[in-house]
Amino acid sequence: MSPQLTPLARSLRCLLLGASLSLSAIPLAVADDALPRVYHIAPASLESALNQFGREAGVMISFGSQVTSGVQSRGLQGQYTAEQGLAALLEGTGLQARAEGANAYSLQPAPVAAQGPIELGTSTVVGDWLGTADQTRVFDHAGARDVIRREEFERTGATSAREVLNRIPGVNAPENNGTGSHDMAMNFGIRGLNPRLASRSTVLMDGIPVPFAPYGQPQLSFAPISMGNMDAVDVVRGGGAVRYGPQNVGGIVNFVTRAIPDEPTVKGGFQTEVAPSSSQDGFKKSANLLAGGTAANGLGGALLYSGSRGGDWREHSDSQIDDLILKGKYQIDDANSLTAQAQYYEGEADMPGGLSVADYNADRFQSTRQKDSFWGRRTLFNVGYRYQEDAREFTVNSFFTKTLRSGFLDQGTFLSLSPREYWVRGVETRFSQGFALGDSRHEVGVGYRYVNEAGHELRYREPIANNQFPTSDSRNDRDTRGATEAHAFFIDDRIDIGRWTITPGIRYEMIDTQQNNNLTQDKYQGDYTTALPALNVLYHLTDNWNLYANTEGSFGSVQYSQMPNRVSGDEVKPEKARTWEVGTRYDNGDLQAEIGAFLINFDNQYDSNQTNDTVIARGETRHQGLETSVKYALEGLDPALAGFDVYATYAFVDATIREDGPNKGNRVPFSSKHKGTLGVGYTQGAWKLNLDSSYQSDQFADNANTRAESANGSTGRIPGYMLFSSRAAYDFGPQLSNLNVAVGVKNIFNHEYFTRSFDDNNRGKYAGQPRTVYVQTSVAF
Repeated sequence: MSPQLTPLARSLRCLLLGASLSLSAIPLAVADDALPRVYHIAPASLESALNQFGREAGVMISFGSQVTSGVQSRGLQGQYTAEQGLAALLEGTGLQARAEGANAYSLQPAPVAAQGPIELGTSTVVGDWLGTADQTRVFDHAGARDVIRREEFERTGATSAREVLNRIPGVNAPENNGTGSHDMAMNFGIRGLNPRLASRSTVLMDGIPVPFAPYGQPQLSFAPISMGNMDAVDVVRGGGAVRYGPQNVGGIVNFVTRAIPDEPTVKGGFQTEVAPSSSQDGFKKSANLLAGGTAANGLGGALLYSGSRGGDWREHSDSQIDDLILKGKYQIDDANSLTAQAQYYEGEADMPGGLSVADYNADRFQSTRQKDSFWGRRTLFNVGYRYQEDAREFTVNSFFTKTLRSGFLDQGTFLSLSPREYWVRGVETRFSQGFALGDSRHEVGVGYRYVNEAGHELRYREPIANNQFPTSDSRNDRDTRGATEAHAFFIDDRIDIGRWTITPGIRYEMIDTQQNNNLTQDKYQGDYTTALPALNVLYHLTDNWNLYANTEGSFGSVQYSQMPNRVSGDEVKPEKARTWEVGTRYDNGDLQAEIGAFLINFDNQYDSNQTNDTVIARGETRHQGLETSVKYALEGLDPALAGFDVYATYAFVDATIREDGPNKGNRVPFSSKHKGTLGVGYTQGAWKLNLDSSYQSDQFADNANTRAESANGSTGRIPGYMLFSSRAAYDFGPQLSNLNVAVGVKNIFNHEYFTRSFDDNNRGKYAGQPRTVYVQTSVAF
């Protein structure tokens, strides 16, 4: 007999069904675990497959996320009892189900251990701290860390990094604006740092630097990242500075590309969206493809493609992006493996630009900068080697990138053309050795990275009165060449003693950078060296609950654009900051929760003012706050709530200018004190429904925290806002090539909000995304 739904369960289901385009309700069903029934469970993550099996079989399956993280299920097709089905579902995973009575099971290690990381007592050699971004790595990380996976991209209809990053506590990713007001740019700030072009975070793709000049020009006005090619976004907000740098005060963000499948696989997806109330001309479309597999001899490969066409909700916002990635791997033997990757990314986009107050009030979706546009392309090659045997790991990775970014920009009295080319060559090697020393277990890691980068920046101009676009034959008012040679060393020791894991370490950066002005013959040069000590501590209260604390330093070298400038009569110096964190994390499978506090002290914080090629000196600043997140599968509260899950995140950030002067005590620009998300989901059989929301409080655009709005829209208070979205999806299963169809709405209530661009040539007001309707489809063979 089916149990009666509680009033809470009925209310939640009605809420989700109503918000998800009034789809028909689906009754819950519970079966006796001794009776066979037919299952159609598609290949997926083991955690997802077990959750679906438990709901359909009417049994409770207890396990921690760390047990199933990174493990894939082959799915289940056919007629089974609950016990038989679980055994078939777990085949080849190294796990087995143990009956606990009352239709309940728990997962235990199988008698023969599955292949996995090499164990040394209680210590596992991890080598690369980021690794595969699985839940075990996240749980055992001695600092604030979140991983957003592909399933969560799809849940919110996210097609941009902005939409994904905004789900993480402490991260502010506004609508693209300024000279980055197009789909190829990336704007985000962590813990109150200015989000403009994400210049204070170490941004990686599979561990390879994303910026076209990671030392000399880390701004991401061109970020060759396509979410259609990603499996996950891994955000480390603290506890990783020793191994990843140099500019990591704003955390480490690693975009993880889709993995090479074990079996021959073809997957394709398509999404189209439109904002009916805006000036959008037609639909915006995005598509992705994964094709590949791995042969029995260990040789595998995959082709990844992601592309988009169309405009956003503003006039003059059309874009066209193509991103092609080829991946290969070869498992030579049990210990040795090779990997290779190549990428070609190309795109072009119109830039709608900022609006004055008068223009915004007349039509917030219009564009008054019809000549602004941007285009770019990047070529990447990466080859890696890995050796892992016993308690030892050695890796070598080499990479090369060549980037062109260019565009037309209306600068008031003239129209500019700014072609810029960059070349980056690098090699990074790591060695980790595990050993026992008395009652302690150690993993000593040492590493070295060499980066050589070069850049050539040009600018041509034509007076606006000429009414023509500049070419390479036009007047040339910028011709600079920049070059950087950087060496970085690190050493750390992960020490396991009982329930403690203590990791002291130090990173040493040596940077030689220069810029030559070919027009004036001026030369600028800087040599910067610094040691960055760090300490990470983790304590396991239980298998499901830990405490962590860490402190680390960060270092940002002087950028090419800053070298000719002076601040208050003195030379621009490298930025230095120290971060402190303390927090706790809990994960028992049903409930995942984390709360932590942080403190960042900046010695000297700078921002570049693009309107007059100067540097804004903010000086000493302090960023402090609290971050928390919780996710709960309500089945753990009441079996009648099976299929429901809720989540919430919240961050309080107090980012304050502490330098003596008229702005002391003011908030750092573009930092919201309060930001969070809240959502509920429901899964029943082939249906998935969800209702999500996000909130952030007000911000200011300048150091003076000007409240009154300027006529050009660049300064003034930026009000806070709250947005709601919803999605309904249905999976047709293997009988229809795993066809999945979803319909969703972003900004359900069409709430009007905006952001600003302050120190940028495209300054002004930028309208936020209005109500947007989208459709998703995907198939897999």
